[in-house]
Amino acid sequence: MTLRIAEGCNNCCAYCVIPQIRGSYRSRPVENIINEAEYLAARGCKEIILIAQDVTEYGRDIYGKLMLPELLRKLCGVEGIRWIRLMYCYEDKITDELIKVIAEEEKICNYIDIPLQHCADNVLSAMNRHSTNGSIRNTIKRLRKAIPDIHIRTTLITGFPGETEEDFEQLVDFIEEQKFERLGVFSYSREEGTAAGDMENQIDEEIKAARADSIMRRQLDISREINERKVGNTMEVLIDEIDEEGAYIGRTQYDAPEIDNTVIFRSDEKFEQGDMVNVTITDAFDYDLVGTRED
Repeated sequence: MTLRIAEGCNNCCAYCVIPQIRGSYRSRPVENIINEAEYLAARGCKEIILIAQDVTEYGRDIYGKLMLPELLRKLCGVEGIRWIRLMYCYEDKITDELIKVIAEEEKICNYIDIPLQHCADNVLSAMNRHSTNGSIRNTIKRLRKAIPDIHIRTTLITGFPGETEEDFEQLVDFIEEQKFERLGVFSYSREEGTAAGDMENQIDEEIKAARADSIMRRQLDISREINERKVGNTMEVLIDEIDEEGAYIGRTQYDAPEIDNTVIFRSDEKFEQGDMVNVTITDAFDYDLVGTRED
């Protein structure tokens, strides 16, 4: 179940109209969020997905400092919640304190969504992003060192105005080097009223689409490689649905609903949606795993 912790956005990325539509960043009070989490837990919710346009900005407007680590500690104390998942974290605000909380708290999934958008410094600057190639690499290094099994999801944009072939090749090399566990790509879409929409050097639609397709084809191999390493492991799976033939379809802590991998398994035991069971992985595909129920 998603739990929104803030509205609006202060980042003002060059391609985005959300700050104009939803206004500046407005955090919800900690007590309000905890009360909602307790309400959800009392009704059987086992997974909470924290969302905002930028969850790492949480708290600065009303508490004068970044408060996501403290909020997470309090949420981990809510009885009945088993998984807490972080979506939409901005790289420049992933502090050592936040990494420490993720590493220490068992309920927080070893999963983080960081919408990087690109890795070339000139493209990041044109996007009005606050990250650099160096800071991105440093943050990924810190995350993987502190949490060896962390699964990083990111999204990228190809064909941003002025993106050169060299910029794109740098992005491809970066993906092959970092081997993100989860990755999505969008070709740049020109939005009226944005700074990027008025930029010169707009890129041809076919080139944008071809670049996005090239990255996703490479990511397919990376995803299969990562999945194959999980064969033989026993993993806790949250059941999301039961298909018409009685197969159970669920997710591990490393997967967000609807956008990430699934685990498919059968069992003579009867389970219901929302149950959490141990499953031994027996086969791997590009974006899915197959397993058997462990008693």
